[in-house]
Amino acid sequence: MKKYIAEMIGTMVLVLMGCGSAVFAGSVTGSVGAGVGTIGVALAFGLSVVAMAYAIGGISGCHINPAITLGVFLSGRMDKKDAGMYMLFQVIGAIIGSLILYLLVSTGAHGGPTETGANTYSEGMMWQAFIAELVFTFIFVLVVLGSTDEKKGAGNLAGLAIGLTLVLVHIVCIPITGTSVNPARSIGPALFQGGEALSQLWLFIVAPLIGAALSAAVWKFLACDKA
Repeated sequence: MKKYIAEMIGTMVLVLMGCGSAVFAGSVTGSVGAGVGTIGVALAFGLSVVAMAYAIGGISGCHINPAITLGVFLSGRMDKKDAGMYMLFQVIGAIIGSLILYLLVSTGAHGGPTETGANTYSEGMMWQAFIAELVFTFIFVLVVLGSTDEKKGAGNLAGLAIGLTLVLVHIVCIPITGTSVNPARSIGPALFQGGEALSQLWLFIVAPLIGAALSAAVWKFLACDKA
């Protein structure tokens, strides 16, 4: 149970810090202060992963993302029960993080462009959003699988490699979808945002999971000892 709770806390922190940066500082106007912009939000997500990797990585592996869990499961590194429980607790953690953001927004001022950090895509841009989420999740999960591999991985530097990759992904993908590459990260905010974010939620679940499945297949091929 400890590893499931760790995943819940880690995902809560990711959503609270990452989405919180977009809500409160992503593009701040008025007298609140200067916005951090795309780079700042990207760093918030990436640094959240780095922090949690070294905080809970030794307990749960710090997936904090159903797409990563799916990739790990399809790579044969965890069983079906653990994979399902990881995903469940990740979504619960994302909802808790989104609830905290909702309470912060509803009880005070904020200058950001969104109230929950929910992911959406522009009208007529569904395929652009789908391709972006699929490809960037593929890249992100491939880095996770490679850097955490027992034989070929990066050891203690894995958390840093994963966090910096997430920063890179956000820098490119934020203008397209706000960047999900994580179904739990999208589910939590969408439940509180409602409307368009909820109606488009399917894309931010399906595309990342397909990307993760593809990355698992590619990594199994690359990691195979046979030529």
